[in-house]
Amino acid sequence: MKKLKPVRTAAAAALLAAVLSACSGGGAEPQGGSADVLSADPLTAVRSAADITGRTGSARTTTELVTESAEKKAVFNGTGGYDYVKRIGTLEIDVPPGAATTGTIKEIVLPGTVYLQNSGAKVPAGKWVRLDVRQLPDGNLVSSGATDPASAAGALRGAESAALVGTETVDGTELKHYKGTLDLAKAAEATGGRGADGLRMAAQTFTAKQVPYEVWLDAQGRVHKVVETFAFAGVAGSKEAKDQVKVVSTTSLADFGTPVRASEPSSADIYSPKASAPAK
Repeated sequence: MKKLKPVRTAAAAALLAAVLSACSGGGAEPQGGSADVLSADPLTAVRSAADITGRTGSARTTTELVTESAEKKAVFNGTGGYDYVKRIGTLEIDVPPGAATTGTIKEIVLPGTVYLQNSGAKVPAGKWVRLDVRQLPDGNLVSSGATDPASAAGALRGAESAALVGTETVDGTELKHYKGTLDLAKAAEATGGRGADGLRMAAQTFTAKQVPYEVWLDAQGRVHKVVETFAFAGVAGSKEAKDQVKVVSTTSLADFGTPVRASEPSSADIYSPKASAPAK
């Protein structure tokens, strides 16, 4: 298997560091409180979406991550589930041709931690790599071929503008469609605690501070779909157009209440690379 290129190359936009290279929303109250209703004010509706979705519980998740630079475009598709109350989830991500690994990347998201299987970088077959989201320059917003669902929703807490585009019916459910821009640093501040770690990291990494987004919310105010567009320099410090990488992340939620089971892999199945011998 080829050695992975540095984390900021276009090929590694979706697969960071040595693993092809959870953040979680704070502020969610336990289920069983008063019924949530979509706010008539667009900005309030968008900013409240993460907490309302968090109170809902679990949902089936589909993701799409498109990375594009002047030289390359890659599309990663994933399926799984996420429990916003327990802050756990699983994803299986199809790897596009030309990536540093083949087949499907399996991902387990736990609070502040992500486990990856089939992540390349000379990891033995069947073994998992454990990462703290603070080890990832982007806080796992694009690092594993998908934006983890908690981060996708949590970023909306940093919405700076919101406009109602219209009303659409999807699979029999009427959804309000909004668009605007958000600030990841403000999202991290609004989230607070360890749940904001990924957003804080991403705010320091991405070059575009105004992140365009679109989101579809139901009458309860829950997220059904969110699209966020990130950007960073493929060559550190470069502002030239040819070195810029755009990442469009789409997260869709459905079948709210679907049970999600995710747990830490056994220690025997976690790969820990041996430290290199000191140079003589």
